This record gives sequence, C-alpha cells and structure tokens, in this order.
Amino acid sequence: MKNGHISFWMDRDLDGLQTKRPRLEADLETDVCIVGAGFTGLWTAYLLQRHDPALRIHILESDFVGHGASGRNDGWVSALLSANRRKLAAASGRDAVIEFQRTMIEAVDEIIDILSEENIYAHQVKGGHLRVARTPAALARQEASQRSALDWGYRPEHITMLSRQEADERIRVDGTVGGMFNTTTARIDPSLLVTGLARLVEHRGAVIHENTRVAAVAAHTARTAQGQRVRAPYVLVCTEAYTGQIDGMPKRRIAPVNSSIVITEPLTDSQWSTIGWNDDECFGDSAHVFTYAQRTADGRIAIGGRGKPYRYGSRTDHAGEVDDKTVQLLHSRLTEYFPDAGEIPLAHAWCGVIGVTRDWCAFVDLDQQTGIGTAGGYAGHGVTTAFVAANTLADRICGVDSRYSRLPWFGHRPPLWEPEPARWIGITSMYGLFGVADTQEERANAERTAPIARFAAKITGMD
Repeated sequence: MKNGHISFWMDRDLDGLQTKRPRLEADLETDVCIVGAGFTGLWTAYLLQRHDPALRIHILESDFVGHGASGRNDGWVSALLSANRRKLAAASGRDAVIEFQRTMIEAVDEIIDILSEENIYAHQVKGGHLRVARTPAALARQEASQRSALDWGYRPEHITMLSRQEADERIRVDGTVGGMFNTTTARIDPSLLVTGLARLVEHRGAVIHENTRVAAVAAHTARTAQGQRVRAPYVLVCTEAYTGQIDGMPKRRIAPVNSSIVITEPLTDSQWSTIGWNDDECFGDSAHVFTYAQRTADGRIAIGGRGKPYRYGSRTDHAGEVDDKTVQLLHSRLTEYFPDAGEIPLAHAWCGVIGVTRDWCAFVDLDQQTGIGTAGGYAGHGVTTAFVAANTLADRICGVDSRYSRLPWFGHRPPLWEPEPARWIGITSMYGLFGVADTQEERANAERTAPIARFAAKITGMD
C-alpha cells in the first residue's frame, strides 16, 4: 500500500495531464493575479474569461496544480451547504439562506453541464448519495436533518427517508436500521477535474506558474517567496485551508482540519454482488465522526474520515502521509460495513486539510479598495462550494448583479479562532467527544443522541 504521494488520484499516470509549468522568474503586471491553482482559483479564472476573454490572468501556485485539497478529496459534488443556516439567517434573513441552498443544488448540474460543454471527462455521474443510520439515534438525526433540509430550500424529491430494506436495496451495509437518500450529489475524479480545468484556462490565455509560493499580499500586490512582485487591480487569494500561511491575510480565520482517505484495490464482481453497490451513488454514514465514500469508475472504494483532526499551530502536511492508526481505523470501518465481502485490500492512503471557520460558515470577500479577494471555510464540501465561490468573486469583479453576487456569504467575517493552545485543545477535544458519543450510541443501540455530542456541538459553535 502506498502512503502519501499527495493522493491516489494525483499519483496515477494521467497520460501527461500533470503538466510541469515553470515558476515565476520576474516581476510582472497583469489584470488579475490568482493565488492558488485549485478548484476556487481555476474556476474563478474560467468564469472571468467567460465574462471578459481579454483579461490577463496569472495564477501563482506554490507547488503544482491540484497539490492541495482539490487533488486529494473524495470527489463528492454535493449541494451540502458550508454554513450554519441559523447563524447566516440571523445576519442576512431566512430567504437569503434558502436562495443560497437552492443555488448550491443547481450548481451541481451547472458543473456537470460545463464539463460536458468543455470536453472535460472526470468520471462525472450524478448518482446521488446514500447515508445510512446504524443506530436509532442516528436515524433520528437523519429524520431531523430531512425536516431541516426541506425547511431551508430542498424539495421533497431531493431527500427521502429509506427503510432498512430500501437502504439495503441500494448498498447492503451491516447493521443498517434505515437511511436517507439525497438525489442532488454527483461523483467525480478530483484529479481529472482540477487538471482539466487548468488546461482549459491555459487554452483560453491564462498563465499558471507552479513552484511559485506567495509569501505575502498587500494592496494590488502579491510577493513571492523568491521576491518577485505581481501587481494587479485584483489579487485573489484562493488557498482555502492554507490561507493563514500568507502574510497580509488573517492568521486565525480558517483552521486547517485533517481529513484522511484510503482507497482499495479493485473489488471482484463477487464482492460487488455481495455488497449490492451496483450504481454510482456516493455513500456515507450518520455517525458524529462520519465517513464518506464513493465507488470509483475503475471499481474501487475510496473511503475517508477525519483521523487525527488537527496539527498544533495550524500546521499542514506536504506529501499527505497518514498515520498507521488512522489507516487501520478506516480499513476496519470498511470491514464493519461490508463483513461478508471478505478481505478488501488497500492500495493507497493519503490525507489533506479542509478549511473550517470558527462559526462553521464559509465566506467570500472582496475589498474593492485594495483589490484583495478571498474565499474559504468550505468545511469539507469544497468541490461545489468552490465553484459557487468562484462565481461570486467573478461576478463581483465584473460588476455583474446575479444570484451569485447577492449570496449572503459575501462580506461575512467569521470570528477568529482562539490562539494556541486553546485552538488545538478545542478542535481535538470536539472530535474526541464525538468519537466517545459514537461509541456510547453504538454500544447501547441508543435511541437519542448522546448528551456528550450535543455538548461538543454547543461549545464549539456547530450547534
């Protein structure tokens, strides 16, 4: 089993799709400077080019295209909202949050349509996603989640509750007591998407400089670690969980939280028949420390979860290596779900970081005076959220009044995370308490959510 190497997706031979691009060697002036060649930066470049094909756009990437979360995630193109709805509604109104949710739902189809129009094949298929409940308490949370979703913009045909038999007809997970099916989710191969977007924006005239780490930003200026300066009316910092590493950006607005994934060797036809996972829906559970998975186009299961949630001082890794305990945890979870499938060997393990704000609400910001724009706090739902954020940035830059430019996350300023060691203690304790709650619920086959989980959600601002 490989460990690290960025991710399984990025480590494969993609027939030359991972193009090596030269780093920036001299100062330059351009119309838009984008920091970060991940989903947010590349989608923003693409959308700006659609608004104004004559724009000069330069993208500065510290490593290579897709090195961060965009090349490491599990490939869910979901409409899940990266926000605490009640908190956002308190500031912007209920109708604005409902419109936000509906925009996210429609964005899934917009992404698929653009990929088709631009001939980007990233194994995209809209198969929805199944969440199983393995305790009565988890099922009760699902029922509450469905009611809330319908109150905040989903339609009844989007989310349905499933009996145990109905859930098993989709995927036979051991111990299932029921489930919830969401039709709005699609699956993609993240590496094929991010590299495809990079080639697309380059074909349209954008320039990507790899191995060009931006050390600082100031009004209309980005400065690299090597000392080059890029001047532009707009400097867009699209680095999500890595944003705090750049001077000139808030250091504690986003906490980088770890997420780990393992992927199996291709399963046999007999194993797939035993599991009953015959379609292309994504899969997850409704535990507090939840897992998420997809069936890949080449017949593997990629399954992820948090593992060790946070590195002291908001540190991030480079190569994506996963500790043995987390690998074993994810593998054992897979075995718990599908015990009758026999041995399912792992092929690769990796990890990355997702960006989480203190109030669990994503944001987009653009200061017209300094030209500095940014987005972040996707909290693990970044594939679709990055596209929506890019639309917000592009429309704001081009002065377009649209549903994207009016979304309530624009200008939202999340409170800063606490300084260390309080930040490490808080995040680590939260996930630890959620793990204890899962254990309590599973052992007791509990009908109600463990009080310790409600306590953790309340003190950390998730509630």
